[in-house]
Amino acid sequence: MAGGEIERLIQLLAKLPGLGPRSARRAALYLLKRQEAALVPLLRAMGDAAAHVRTCSVCGNLDTADPCSICSDGKRDATLVCVVEDVADLWAMERAGVFRGRYHVLGGVLSALDGVGPEDLAIPALVRRVVEQEVKEVVLATGVTVDGQTTAHYIADRLAGTGVAVSGLAHGVPVGGELDYLDDGTIAAALRARHPL
Repeated sequence: MAGGEIERLIQLLAKLPGLGPRSARRAALYLLKRQEAALVPLLRAMGDAAAHVRTCSVCGNLDTADPCSICSDGKRDATLVCVVEDVADLWAMERAGVFRGRYHVLGGVLSALDGVGPEDLAIPALVRRVVEQEVKEVVLATGVTVDGQTTAHYIADRLAGTGVAVSGLAHGVPVGGELDYLDDGTIAAALRARHPL
């Protein structure tokens, strides 16, 4: 079997999302067999990320600058803020390339089962930001889960007295989706959100 250092590498890789013990073993073997081409550059990149990446004090994004490149981009609409659960959701919105406002990362969702309350998320900072920065619209882009929707409703209630417009992402049939392959909840959401043609 593998030595202690290799086992430790495998155990650490197995903690990464999407990697189980078998995938971690394959990844470790790949890295160790290709040290100069894969392992050494990965170590350098990880060291650089650890040394330079920080959390944006405005929105919660990860970047090498604070405020991040999105918050400091003067071409983006500062009066439009999209609220997301996590940085991965922010990156997904950016990949789509259609949102030209700013973001606010909550750091999770409300969850009674997991003991996550409003004080554990960046909700108070969002309310302050809306009031202090004269935000005109907040787009709630939380997940279509019970906790995601509970979080969206809670935020909408908290923002009710500020005069800001609150909207949510549409839910329903994805582009290119076939009804036969969709779950009942998606079809029901699509029917409720129907519009005239």
